[in-house]
Amino acid sequence: MPGDDQLLLEVKNLKKYFPIRRGAFGTVKKTVKAVDRVSFFIKKGETFGLVGESGSGKTTTGRLILRAMEPTEGEVIYHLEDREPFDLMKLSKKELWEFRRYSQMIFQDPYSSLNPRMTVRDIVAEPLIATKALQKEAVTQRIRETAKKCQVSIEFLRRYPHAFSGGQRQRIGIARALVLNPPFIVCDEPVSALDVSIQAQILNLLNDLQEELDLTYLFIAHDLSVVEHICDRVGVMYLGRLFEMATTRDLFFSPRHPYTEALMSAIPAADPSIIMEPIKLTGEIPSPINPPEGCSFHPRCRYAQPICSQSIPEWKEYSPEHFAACHFAGELELKGAFK
Repeated sequence: MPGDDQLLLEVKNLKKYFPIRRGAFGTVKKTVKAVDRVSFFIKKGETFGLVGESGSGKTTTGRLILRAMEPTEGEVIYHLEDREPFDLMKLSKKELWEFRRYSQMIFQDPYSSLNPRMTVRDIVAEPLIATKALQKEAVTQRIRETAKKCQVSIEFLRRYPHAFSGGQRQRIGIARALVLNPPFIVCDEPVSALDVSIQAQILNLLNDLQEELDLTYLFIAHDLSVVEHICDRVGVMYLGRLFEMATTRDLFFSPRHPYTEALMSAIPAADPSIIMEPIKLTGEIPSPINPPEGCSFHPRCRYAQPICSQSIPEWKEYSPEHFAACHFAGELELKGAFK
């Protein structure tokens, strides 16, 4: 792990369990393990990607590290330049309110994430007003500066969200997230609801803003082509657990986990003459209410051995900054996206 001066965020043993209650007295019968013992770190100035199938726990993890929902267990330690490292989970309500200036979120759906009854100006201004970050006379100037950086025309500030396309709405959402000048942004699938041509524009905008403002991103996605383009390091999640974490190059060229290999095999090739050979995983994703014993991926893994159903694999570092949780990560020769 890098030194404290390089770190922005440490996540340690993060868990989020949702109890399923039944009966007249609300007795807890079972538990959904949405996030289960997840640990990773994010360096200052980088883009860290979280990928996996729908329901793997990516978005829940993103919300937990902003404390948009309360975790069942775990630590989320921030290393910010103007204060000592602190565990977000131990902040009081007042301290948490002040923390919102340091971290914001860009939401997946640009249509439902904007209040249709508010003008663009009011939407972008809302974080400033809620946190009382600026005096009233300075709010308008900050809004105009942020809108310009996010390629939102000043003329648009008087209009309502219904007047804009998906790409324009997402730029408004980005402006709202950046108006407080936070160093850390959680991007929850910010381009998945957009056309491909608009996706490229938004991704380029995020890259430009990161370079200009020295931002750090947690980029949640399921499109590995997008992740390969924008992320410096990537974590792979499955059924609430982190299975692999590495630099983007190492992950795409030399995956260590069979689940990562299967994801890589499904990436479309740029050359239409290349015949795709995706690895077809058998069966369905197990229920997080009753996950399999041992490695939760073993019922669908073509390399599974008896030990895989008996014990949970250890999270180990197999090469510099390349971690995996697989009993045979050091033995298997897996194919990456770039053969």
